[in-house]
Amino acid sequence: MQAAGGDADRPLEPVHFAWLRWDGRTLHWRVTCLLATTIELHLDGVVFQRFACDAGDTELDCAFDYSPTGNAELAFALADADRSTAGAAWRVLHGVPARCGVDQWTQPPPHLSVLDGTPRLPARALAALPEVAVVVPIYNATDSVRRCLDALERWTPASARWILVDDASTDPAIAPLLARYAQRAGVQVLRHDANRGYTRAVNTGISAADDADVVLLNSDTEVGPRWLESLRIAAYGDDTIGTVTAVSDNAGAFSVPELERYCPTPSQWSLVEAQRAVLQQAGLRFPELPTGNGFCLFVKRELIARIGLMDAAAFPAGYGEENDFCQRAIRAGYRNVIAGNVLVRHERSASFGDERRAALGVQGMTVLRQRYPRYEADVGATLYSFERRVLDYRVRRTWAGGDARYAQHAPRPRLLIAGRDAADAATARSRRDHEVFALQEQPSLRLTRWADTGAGADIAAVATAHAPPVEQIRAWLVACAIEQVLAPASDQFAAMVGTLAADLGIAVAYDPAQVPARA
Repeated sequence: MQAAGGDADRPLEPVHFAWLRWDGRTLHWRVTCLLATTIELHLDGVVFQRFACDAGDTELDCAFDYSPTGNAELAFALADADRSTAGAAWRVLHGVPARCGVDQWTQPPPHLSVLDGTPRLPARALAALPEVAVVVPIYNATDSVRRCLDALERWTPASARWILVDDASTDPAIAPLLARYAQRAGVQVLRHDANRGYTRAVNTGISAADDADVVLLNSDTEVGPRWLESLRIAAYGDDTIGTVTAVSDNAGAFSVPELERYCPTPSQWSLVEAQRAVLQQAGLRFPELPTGNGFCLFVKRELIARIGLMDAAAFPAGYGEENDFCQRAIRAGYRNVIAGNVLVRHERSASFGDERRAALGVQGMTVLRQRYPRYEADVGATLYSFERRVLDYRVRRTWAGGDARYAQHAPRPRLLIAGRDAADAATARSRRDHEVFALQEQPSLRLTRWADTGAGADIAAVATAHAPPVEQIRAWLVACAIEQVLAPASDQFAAMVGTLAADLGIAVAYDPAQVPARA
């Protein structure tokens, strides 16, 4: 067998790669190998997709509907995952056909940028949307519950209600723990007099939420910065969205960056820093799946009104109830999407244990197969969609440090300073505890990222004729994952930016003294 594109007299390599073409949207290549193997397609030095190849010649392709990095520059390379054989990189431009093997650019790959066509924002301010109730079903596992509620207290907006449903826990430490939180405004603690199972506990909470949207949150999870605001923005960016599921380190099909695996966050970062990195880097394309996951599932009230509660009769202990609910949502004309920018830690099995969880999963899947014969095929058809591969790639690249975004500092909260003196203020505010941005109106609408050294680098600029483009400012606030805006009240433009930020649930300070040293 002759190596592809090679010389008949040359010794055959175990694996040989040959680029075939790049038409600006689809990459084609050939793999010649002696033994069956797994081939990795790398993008900017990080795995983007894996392909199984049989012995012999195999022609492969990968279509790129949009740039996964958010940049036109793409550096492709191939590698044999089993034997660490690597091929030469090929640097091309998205949307521009290239001559085979000829680089179209030479500089180092740029940082990850905002994905094309994002973000999609709600037409209304978050305060004008239905209120939200966070429903936490609880059964024992006191330490997990404490961590869950502590994180909720730190990162959940005060406007959200909590509904804590104790499903007759036998652990005596649960009652005093919940009693402490019951003193908090907006917290409702409900207790079943006998254990009724996970799904009935969920339904108790959904019913108690009245007309509010609901987030179902497992008691063995930990949320992070802007988790709820981001779920709401995702849900109301499109009227057809019915449910939104977060991503996790340990949630099966919703684990990132590797599906169905436990994916520990980088050891050099705290959990909050890792959650912040995903918020800033994962992108705002929301992959669609035929299902969601109840470890952190946002559900619109209008959907509940259409299709009812979870099916507690068929799935009394859980493990299938959210899948069934999401399938019913699809039949009602709604979609289920993944908010890849919301990372929620999930212990998994804290209440049930691995063996019982596995048994419940088998039972639930039996019911799902009977009700929805195409369910597994539909999951398989969407689980590795391009949008999902982009999400996993961006998290994988962030975890590996391949973007170099956090080479000097771990992920920090992003502070935007608005107004005519924003650049000067940004220079003064540049410090280790915030990543600082400046937004100025004149001579053009200009967004600048400020380095810790006090130097600024423009991110984007938009010509302003008469009035600043409000939607552009809103988009920048969300796309850049801004967590706080400093908007001096004496500056009319800054005050307007502050109002836009507040509408998106972003904290606004009108005086530098109001900005905390570290969020």
